[in-house]
Amino acid sequence: MTKCNSFDGILQVPKSRKLRVDFNGGDISGDGGLLLLGGLERKLGVAKAFADIVAKYDPRNPAHITHDVRSMVSQRILGIACGHEDLNDHAGLSRDRLLQSACGRDGRMASPSTLCRIEREACRKMNAELGALLVETFIRGFKTAPKRLTLDFDATDSPIHGAQEGRFFNGYYGNYCYLPLYVFCGGRPLVAYLRQSDIDGARHAWAILALLVKRFRREWPGVKITFRGDSGFCRHRMLGWCERNGVKYIAGISRNAVLERRTKELSGQVKALRKATGSDQRRYGDLLYAAGTWSRERRVIHKAEHNALGENNRYVVTNLAGNARHLYEDVYCARGDMENRIKEQQLHLFADRTSSPSFAVNQLRLLLSAFAYVLMERLRSLTLRGTAFARAQCDTMRLKLLKVAAVIRRNTRSLHVSLNSSYPHAGAFSLAARRIAMIT
Repeated sequence: MTKCNSFDGILQVPKSRKLRVDFNGGDISGDGGLLLLGGLERKLGVAKAFADIVAKYDPRNPAHITHDVRSMVSQRILGIACGHEDLNDHAGLSRDRLLQSACGRDGRMASPSTLCRIEREACRKMNAELGALLVETFIRGFKTAPKRLTLDFDATDSPIHGAQEGRFFNGYYGNYCYLPLYVFCGGRPLVAYLRQSDIDGARHAWAILALLVKRFRREWPGVKITFRGDSGFCRHRMLGWCERNGVKYIAGISRNAVLERRTKELSGQVKALRKATGSDQRRYGDLLYAAGTWSRERRVIHKAEHNALGENNRYVVTNLAGNARHLYEDVYCARGDMENRIKEQQLHLFADRTSSPSFAVNQLRLLLSAFAYVLMERLRSLTLRGTAFARAQCDTMRLKLLKVAAVIRRNTRSLHVSLNSSYPHAGAFSLAARRIAMIT
């Protein structure tokens, strides 16, 4: 065990007591929230389903291995959720008694060199199966058939800083990056698809939408589906497919000279009101419009706005019925929440950890992050409803619910875990634990 004598004078303690600090505390975990995450993961079977796919590509002889794929996948997903994105972190984490128990092991966990075997076998076929599993996990989360599903599509950049496979410079983002495509539904991830950045941002979105719609209708024949995206996904073929297949859509459309000319009157009225009143003004209208590549006219909603920064017109194309203001403010603008979900996965669950030379490995890492997000989202929506964490982001849940000091005492009969006596969120923690225990 590491010994350190460099803490002298670091803290002035009351009553002139002598401060003694070392790393000989024994079995103490800084991730007491693994009690919640590990229990929830076991109930939902997230890691087991993931591992069942990965195991098919594992060339090791099961009779000659110590660390099975199931425990290694749990170790990676739970580690990411607790903030340990790097494989090197597991050199020390492998001795964490609480992590061992959460992963179903009664001894030391896999080392970084063993864990990397999961990544070593990554290939396109395995990633495709894991991507399909993400959709199936979403479906299993419903006890009854949903009446409506709104599928939010968006892309973002995942910066890369080496000679990774598929490396390209993207002018829009101004850096070398990948261009992952995300699909969320109600805050739950459906697709985390890594792409090269030398493509149109809507590339493959149409095919993915078709696959999702067919799968959902096979499971829930009566479900009503709406596609929602920004102007980067406003493509005539995609909108036409939605119309032919009974899918509703609402998507941004870029400003152009024709639209601005046809909405000039309403924009002028709003500008005049702003000048007369001195306060921000906003009005809504709609029109039938067909771009040069479209075969038919479609309904376009126009938001005419003038504020302190000047004119701020926006356009949305849709086949939804209803009031223009309601469709823009309450339906279309709600897609902004998906951007928060992407930020959670990118910033808090390390979806941008695409530093491997292999494109397939980077896709696998993105999927590991996505399944860690599934676990965190289920923790939030299933066990923390009605608490202060019902809408908390992943970093807040990690800081206040997962990073809890825990002393572990283990013998042949029991595992005793003592949490911090002064822990301020014991009520929410206990409620979540009871709700996890009730999941069947």
